[in-house]
Amino acid sequence: MTLSILDLSPIPSGGTAADALRNTIDLARQAERFGYRRYWVAEHHFAPGVAGSAPAVLIGLIAAATDTIRVGSGAVQLGHQTPLSVVEQFGLVDALHPGRVDLGIGRSGQRRAELATARPPAESAAERVVDGLLIPKPFDFSKLVTHPQLAHHATLLQQPGAQTPDFAGQIDDVLAFLGGTHEAHAVPGEGADLQVWILGSSGGQSAQVAGERGLPFAANYHVSPASVLEAVEAYREAFKPSAWLAEPYVVVSADAVVAEDEATARELASPYALWVRSIRTGAGAMRFATPAEAAAHPWTDADRELVRDRVDTQFTGTPEQVAERLRVLRRVTGADELLVTTITHDHDDRVRSYELLAEAWNRR
Repeated sequence: MTLSILDLSPIPSGGTAADALRNTIDLARQAERFGYRRYWVAEHHFAPGVAGSAPAVLIGLIAAATDTIRVGSGAVQLGHQTPLSVVEQFGLVDALHPGRVDLGIGRSGQRRAELATARPPAESAAERVVDGLLIPKPFDFSKLVTHPQLAHHATLLQQPGAQTPDFAGQIDDVLAFLGGTHEAHAVPGEGADLQVWILGSSGGQSAQVAGERGLPFAANYHVSPASVLEAVEAYREAFKPSAWLAEPYVVVSADAVVAEDEATARELASPYALWVRSIRTGAGAMRFATPAEAAAHPWTDADRELVRDRVDTQFTGTPEQVAERLRVLRRVTGADELLVTTITHDHDDRVRSYELLAEAWNRR
């Protein structure tokens, strides 16, 4: 199947990190039964509502609880670790679960520094629809990444005085450790049967490095919907055939909530705006609220504008409605595969959403 899952291990209001992690393992088992191709977990830190802070550890637990589904990271952040430590961690999981592990890599640390000094989006930038796909006005991340609390958190993710090397050099080190061409040897890790991916939100260095190294690329429509077309275009333009790929391979992410009827789906998805607001105000992802808790929140016009691009690009509705919107996303981006992330307060609703979506997707 050309659908896969990205799981943030969300902590629901009234729940704990242990609840979220048990839900993640259960959902992975269910996803395998539903026929999803791969199951990725994200890396987030200092977020009250997200339990997925250590992808390699969580991937090992998921791999042990499943049998056939590919498991991986979406993404481990090289700005916080060395290439050697990442290869050793994922090599360890591969040693026990060979041929099933994806090493998805991001450059959050480096990108944060770029966004802090980037120019705000042009005032002329406007929302548009491309062949049925909404491309919203770009969000200005510069204020968020310079938030004092986030700046302090960034210092805690590295040793004092540490300098993150260039991302391209780090990727080359990862590939060299895996291929046994580095001067040092990673054990475990060298020779591991890992599929290396690069994740990116724009047409910048991540897309360039993925293309030039001939690696598969994952573009984030669910995080940065305004720049998804730019990202996949830059990757394809930079692509060079490699030992891993003869031609470009793209996965594109999307937020989705599915239920038997549209009204129920919209109610289940209603806390999403409040959750995005908590991220974009610098507080970190909050525990995911119930629909009633979300309805009680007093919204301002500024609040609504802060989250509008993410809310408007979330795919919510019946199985056929969401499947059709995902087909539009796949067609417009030329994606080979889609990576769906679903968050609801109740775990059973999230499992059911993925089940309904898989059924609708497979009917076509």
